[in-house]
This record gives sequence, C-alpha cells and structure tokens, in this order.
Amino acid sequence: FLLHLLRHGEAEGAGTLTGHRDAAPLPEGVAACLARGLDLPVQRIVSSDLQRARRPAEAVGAARGLPHRVDPRWRELDFGDWEGRDPATIPADAIGAFWTDPDAAPPPGGESWSALCARIGAALEEIDGPTLVITHAGAIRAALHHLLGFDHRQGWAVALPHAALVTLRVWPGEARSAQLVALLGDSP
Repeated sequence: FLLHLLRHGEAEGAGTLTGHRDAAPLPEGVAACLARGLDLPVQRIVSSDLQRARRPAEAVGAARGLPHRVDPRWRELDFGDWEGRDPATIPADAIGAFWTDPDAAPPPGGESWSALCARIGAALEEIDGPTLVITHAGAIRAALHHLLGFDHRQGWAVALPHAALVTLRVWPGEARSAQLVALLGDSP
C-alpha cells in the first residue's frame, strides 16, 4: 500500500524549534496541504494532534469525504527548553552536539531521537492501508528511520520544507519494508 507523509504547511513561529508548541497554521499553510492532499489515492487520513497538522488534515478530510483520526504519537520531537527558540540563539556547542548525536545530547528537558523513533514506529504499526499522514518534519524523518533504516544524519539530509510530501510503498508484515516512491518538496 501507499503511505503519504505530508509535512504541515507554514505556521506561526516558522523558523523556530516549534516542537510540541501548538502553533496555529497560517491560511496559506492549510491551503498548501489541501492542494497536496486532494488527489492522493488514500482511504483515511491521520494527523498529529497539534493544530498546525490537525487543521490541514481536517480540511483535506472534509474536502474528500474521508475519515480523519488524530494520533498524538505523530507529534514533532519535543525540544524541551529549546521550544520556540531560533536555533541560532542556542549555544553552538549544545545544538551541534544535538545534531551530531541526538540520543547522547537531546535538548535539555526534551526528547531523544530514539524516543521519537519508537513512538513513530508504534504509530506506523497501526497503518495497514493507503493513508495520508499530516505531521511534522521530525516525525517524517523518524518514519524514514523506521521504514527505510535511515539514521538521524540521513534523515536530516532530506529537505522537508512546509507541505513537503513523501510517498512510500509499504509491504506489510512482521518485518515491514518500504520503498521511497516520491519526494515533493516544492510548493504545490
């Protein structure tokens, strides 16, 4: 089956480590997601509970007449004390250590890379048919880790601008495998 992972559109606080903050989506961000999601061959829509992902998912679901389920496991990485900060304002050694080894140096009071991957892996196990997931860049990278074996460096090397769409062909089974089918990063 095809699994479509759509990063939410632009939201308030763009350019900061928004993480678990519930930033409101901008109208153009919702519209970009709606444009991407209108014609995808899916049977259901799942989203993070944060409004920057949930509201575009509601719009796509309403436009398509498809069910929408909210799953908080699809949230972004929890940036803890760094929430809402511009990465440039964080001491270079601290943020550099995080980018180098996010398990050994997670954000203070935040979540480790492996914890993010574990919760996304659990959420993926419940998807068993053509689905659109509207979520966050970190969650998409964790899904690439789980389904394609990407480590954090490989995941972070994938550009995921707002409303980027990653399409994977997933073969169900005890040891799921997947193939990257498409990556659309430009605005729709």
